[in-house]
Amino acid sequence: MSNKYPNIAIFASGSGSNFQAIVDAVKQNKLQAHVALLVCDQPGAYVIERARNQEIDTFIFQSKNYLSKEAFELELVDQLQQKNIELIVLAGYMRIIGNTLLTHFPNKIINVHPALLPSFPGAHGIRDAYEYGVKVFGVTVHYVDAGVDTGTIIDQEAFHYTEGMSVEDVENEIHKIEHSIYPKVIQKILYS
Repeated sequence: MSNKYPNIAIFASGSGSNFQAIVDAVKQNKLQAHVALLVCDQPGAYVIERARNQEIDTFIFQSKNYLSKEAFELELVDQLQQKNIELIVLAGYMRIIGNTLLTHFPNKIINVHPALLPSFPGAHGIRDAYEYGVKVFGVTVHYVDAGVDTGTIIDQEAFHYTEGMSVEDVENEIHKIEHSIYPKVIQKILYS
């Protein structure tokens, strides 16, 4: 991956399917960015293997090894500044971003959420929407602020529930949309 494009960092905590979709978009030249760093707070997460397979640098940490949130976020800021990161992309990162990162990267942190915000914020957006019985599901990409999924909405994409869809069917449809919409939004932010 060429370094002539803006450097982005992806923060992830799990399997990394959105991480992979972004990396694939870069390889297919649909996204002109350089994935310079993966930040992961779960040492056993599969996303780390994905990053290593692509020879992408990783920074792996456990919050319990730091005295405070500010302490590990200051180390993250240092890592990000060393890599000249222009945009932080949260992709299944299951931590609330704190003041330290928000202050150092104002309007430079985005997140993808598996529901149509402002409805169903938080860690269980798909399940919460499904159990509520909504007929329109979707994905939101938004800027990150100090709240939980409360930042300015950048883009959304929706689909209608079809009778008989299981929660797994809904999840699969949402992941397809995430993998398509997120690289497009990143491209738009980097070049507008």
